[in-house]
Amino acid sequence: MGGGAVRCDIREKSWEAPPKPSWCDVDWGFGLAVGRNGRANYVCAGDTVFSPGETVLGYGERAIKNRFRCTSKQKGMRCVNTKSKHGFFLSRQEARVF
Repeated sequence: MGGGAVRCDIREKSWEAPPKPSWCDVDWGFGLAVGRNGRANYVCAGDTVFSPGETVLGYGERAIKNRFRCTSKQKGMRCVNTKSKHGFFLSRQEARVF
């Protein structure tokens, strides 16, 4: 969470991201993100949020920063922009944007 967006990457998954768009010249589809405006989308990035110091929410925990709220449950992670109501749900079995 930060910089006007929230991003969640996933290490293990059984779902496949949509085809990589031509404009993405780095890694594609290992996570989801939602910003201040518009719908959530798959991540196109040459980095990962898997590093020391990054927030990892345990099951049943919630993080809120500015307009963003993420809730972690055993069934998956749900993050939403509370103003636009756009966001995503991410689990090992499913990736969904709204």
